[in-house]
Amino acid sequence: MNQPPPLVDYNLFEADAPLREALEREGGSWAHDLVGDLGRLAGTQEAIHWGFQANSNPPLLRTHDRFGERIDEVEFHPAWHSLMEVAVGHGLHAMPWREPRPGAHAARAAAFYIWSQVEGGHGCPVSMTYAAVPALRQQKDLALKWEPLMTTLDYDPGLRPASSKRGVLFGMAMTERQGGSDVRSNTTRAVPTGTDGEHLLTGQKWFCSAPMCDAFLLLAQAPGGLTCFLLPRVLPDGTRNNFHIQRLKDKLGNRSNASSEIELTDAWATIVGEEGRGVRTIIEMVNHTRLDCVIGSASLMRQAVAQATHHTAHRSAFGKLLAQQPLMANVLADLAVESEATTILMMRLAGGFDRAPDHPDEAHFRRLALAVAKYWACKRAIAVVAEALECHGGNGYVEESILPRLYREAPLNSIWEGSGNVNALDVLRALSREPESLAAFFAEVGQASPDERLDTAVADLKRELSNTIEAESRARHIVERMAVLLQGSLLLRYGDPAVADAFCASRLAGGWGSSFGTLPSSVKFASIIERHRPRNL
Repeated sequence: MNQPPPLVDYNLFEADAPLREALEREGGSWAHDLVGDLGRLAGTQEAIHWGFQANSNPPLLRTHDRFGERIDEVEFHPAWHSLMEVAVGHGLHAMPWREPRPGAHAARAAAFYIWSQVEGGHGCPVSMTYAAVPALRQQKDLALKWEPLMTTLDYDPGLRPASSKRGVLFGMAMTERQGGSDVRSNTTRAVPTGTDGEHLLTGQKWFCSAPMCDAFLLLAQAPGGLTCFLLPRVLPDGTRNNFHIQRLKDKLGNRSNASSEIELTDAWATIVGEEGRGVRTIIEMVNHTRLDCVIGSASLMRQAVAQATHHTAHRSAFGKLLAQQPLMANVLADLAVESEATTILMMRLAGGFDRAPDHPDEAHFRRLALAVAKYWACKRAIAVVAEALECHGGNGYVEESILPRLYREAPLNSIWEGSGNVNALDVLRALSREPESLAAFFAEVGQASPDERLDTAVADLKRELSNTIEAESRARHIVERMAVLLQGSLLLRYGDPAVADAFCASRLAGGWGSSFGTLPSSVKFASIIERHRPRNL
């Protein structure tokens, strides 16, 4: 009936050459078996079914028990718990902290990227737990107490005192109704109890994802200014903290995950870091979750490309397989080029997280490249998923395919941890306050072999940066050029030669149209498509 077979029973890791190559290059080859095991599991019908079930049965809020007492609990479908068990059991929430060895962040990035292709929503508490550790380490006594529970491989859901659990998960709550991204306008009040570091918090948080986490890092106004606090859901004596879930958000996508509005009424919390320096304290958590936004976007792109190349390799129209039709081949190759460029960028950033503590140049590069990548990769995921859906025609527009879910999920990473404008302006801030980051950025780009297209793009960017007039209104254009330049240099160094040539001929040389499928006719469409097409086992 001219219908493709289901894309099932394949290994997502073994089918992804750019990821395998990058894992080796960034020092994570020791995790090959772990990532491969996740890749095998992610391709099974069981795991794919979990993803569909978790999204078809969104979480339910239970504010009170039958006696009228507040319980503030969220009930999840069993599929959610199955997804979480795999994620936590493979260390996606804690791998670099459990195994602080070269390549640990890169290995964790590869694993998170693979498993996120099954389902994106459950990645939220996984990501926040991973990101909370470096922030929490600024308060040594709290890190000693909580980190051992944050880094176990035991998924132990339910609201109980941390001391009685085999493992815990962390969340974050900064956004308020009146402020949004402007966290310094925070109105949540923190009143000292008189005991060292302990405060009672009162206020509202407009977005609090994964409210069933065991503890949260959040910002509140202490007497000394905006401060970071750790707030547990359950107090040591077993009573519930005054953390009240007002309602769950009815979201466009990410529907398996519970995002909530909460109210704190004299909720017990304790200071993390210095009083009055809350943003500086929590920024490391933000940086790590921004990395996960890039990983999540790369994951969405890869799954969309896998679906599109698989479908068109089996579906015929007008006498040929779709993938053999010249214009469709151009579209597929263009999508694959974008996916490979993002995967390599994602893994280079993760490697930068590994090397930054010991190499100042890597730290400077990470500072700028992370904001650049967060802006661009998250934007590109939306376009890639939309085009991949169109490759399926009407078959991609129905819920039985995964494409509608990917499409609804794609905008999230561009909004979470700072929308496009926030990240573009963060790039300008880094350029102004940390000129070493720009030097490290150009040093990275300069490591590519000589290429006229790249050299011209570098010169153009330097001219753009030298013009500081109305820089804010031009910020998106500046960051876009930086992102494309960085991706082009990385592809020339590490990518498939045909992919690198296609990228530079289109994105850098200026011969690219405003939509996918406008690559020059000289591009080797067939070889690029074959490199990115998954195969059933």
